[in-house]
Amino acid sequence: VGAPLPDATQWQLMQELSEDVNPVYHELVRLAAQGEMVAFDDTRVKILSCLQENKENPERKRTGMYTTGIVARIYNHMIYLFISGRLHAGENMAKIMGKRFAGLGPIIQMSDALGNNFSTEFVRIICLCLAHGRRKFYEIYDYFPGECRIVIDALALIYHYDGIAKQEKMSTEKRLIYHQTYSAPIMTTLKGWMDLQIKEKKVEPNSSLGKAFQYMLKHWDGLTMFLRIPGAMLDNNITERALKIPIRSRKNSLFYKTENGAFVGGVLTSIIHTCVMAKENPLEYLIALQKNRRALLKSPQDWLPWTYKATLSGQSPPLLLTYAIAA
Repeated sequence: VGAPLPDATQWQLMQELSEDVNPVYHELVRLAAQGEMVAFDDTRVKILSCLQENKENPERKRTGMYTTGIVARIYNHMIYLFISGRLHAGENMAKIMGKRFAGLGPIIQMSDALGNNFSTEFVRIICLCLAHGRRKFYEIYDYFPGECRIVIDALALIYHYDGIAKQEKMSTEKRLIYHQTYSAPIMTTLKGWMDLQIKEKKVEPNSSLGKAFQYMLKHWDGLTMFLRIPGAMLDNNITERALKIPIRSRKNSLFYKTENGAFVGGVLTSIIHTCVMAKENPLEYLIALQKNRRALLKSPQDWLPWTYKATLSGQSPPLLLTYAIAA
């Protein structure tokens, strides 16, 4: 706002803000665990205190640092969470899913096939990112244009049909039937063609093209879950778009000083981005939370980005099914 402030003062203000809005963050985490769908991925982050610990203990087994981006959908609301530290995406998701109500069915999970995303077990339907599979062919297109063109064109048709389903605002059930009618024959033909290329040794298995084929065939069930499960996404692009926020922060500020600083940054980034994606003004929202922090502490569900205006106007915010289950 045009007033220069020392960095220590900025930190103090941000820490106080984080303490005021922390109940909203924990409520968002709780709601994310009850969602119908969750997508997540990791990007790297630098935390100076962790780097110092690595230096002092060279035998430390885990030295990496990650920012996990999590996007959860509960009814018509989208929740965005950012968690920075030593835990990778699979471990962060396991902690969140520990808050899921026992009576709920398995959640639809979207991620890539990286092992870090599957380090722990919880009840889920695993969908894998089709864009990751496509990207492997796009990267080697100049070397194998004929074969790559077949795969890329086939997947382009799948995205074309999915675009039509979105344009016509089909329900998840109608979208599933639509994909089963138009996309399933294309994917079946593509799989048969790739199997034949490998079986008849028309492709060297250890070549980049062979590895791209093997990736698709090995993870075929997860890559084609949209043909069997209503609401299953094609790719993890929604998380990759969300991760541009911490990536931009990393490029501008370079690092966090401590793990506590990383936690504070994650709390504020999660609340602000969830608010922005809900098409609410984040500055007005944060001011409202600070002015009403006592009421917020008692009932954080009344002060979410999509309920706080109704609360301010004296109306009863709409209850979500999860609250009924909890009661």
